[in-house]
Amino acid sequence: MELLHSGKVRDVYADGDDLILVASDRVSVYDVVLPTPIPDKGKLLTALSLWWFEQLADLVPHHVISATDVPAEFAGRAIRCRRLRMVPVECVARGFLTGGGLKEYQSTGAVSGVALPRGLGEASILPEPIFTPSTKAPMGEHDQPMTFAEVVDEVGADTAERLRQLTIAVYCRGAELAAERGILVADTKIELGWAADGALVLADEVLTPDSSRFWPAESYQPGRTQFSYDKQYVRDWAAGSGWDKQEPAPEVPDEVVEATRARYVDVYEKITGNRWE
Repeated sequence: MELLHSGKVRDVYADGDDLILVASDRVSVYDVVLPTPIPDKGKLLTALSLWWFEQLADLVPHHVISATDVPAEFAGRAIRCRRLRMVPVECVARGFLTGGGLKEYQSTGAVSGVALPRGLGEASILPEPIFTPSTKAPMGEHDQPMTFAEVVDEVGADTAERLRQLTIAVYCRGAELAAERGILVADTKIELGWAADGALVLADEVLTPDSSRFWPAESYQPGRTQFSYDKQYVRDWAAGSGWDKQEPAPEVPDEVVEATRARYVDVYEKITGNRWE
């Protein structure tokens, strides 16, 4: 196999006509890869993504060929998948206001050009899910919010509308299924690419703790920071560590690593109903 790309979390290999997508235990915050891995993270992300790909298959085709026909050293954390021409836009949907979306709203009253009602605050539920795309920045640089008009300029009107529809549909299906299991999906980011026949295909990972914010429904209370089942715990540690958010990043303390892994395991088990061995 040939290593084509080593990203913040995933490594991509060419294997004939297929790709082998390998999820590592690396974790990134503020677009910087931290030096400390989260044990089992790659396997957890892969297993959860595979579960979600099945739940979403009637909405949008996915890129998975096999989860077992992969090199033995990558077993459990890799998938064999189709080659796609990736869409040059980060496709994000939000159902709640938090993170970068909240900061943008506080500054402009809108998120990615979508005007929102006055008076919203941390963790406010939005009137309806919104499409809030961003740029795909190179490693080490920060993604920037895009308006829908900017997406149209990038990919054309028809494709832009399809991206919006698919992103919202994936979010809504994910939020519905997660809510049945006591989990709120605050927001999510998906990756889409074009297959050889021109179809848009769901790729990379989907609805995992690395690409989504998951909150327990039972303790949800707008106006304050929510308990998160995702890497927000690492973000919060990083924000309070005194680190300037530039490379090199500091080592993550053992207790933060252990707590983060526990949250990944917990949300996997709650969403899928499967026990993590």
